[in-house]
Amino acid sequence: MEQKEFNLHDVVEMKKPHPCGTNRWRIIRMGMDIRMKCEGCGHSVLLPRREFTRKLKKILEKHEG
Repeated sequence: MEQKEFNLHDVVEMKKPHPCGTNRWRIIRMGMDIRMKCEGCGHSVLLPRREFTRKLKKILEKHEG
């Protein structure tokens, strides 16, 4: 399986959309856990890195800088 490279402030798409209807998430914290913020409603979610990589579908925007 391919290893997806993601970094802080990247915008990603998950396998399941958020209940607000948006499927765009911005990574706002990285470590053992990944915190991401919904681009639609602003709700933030904390996931263990292993779970995050399993649920990640694709990277929509790479952060520049």
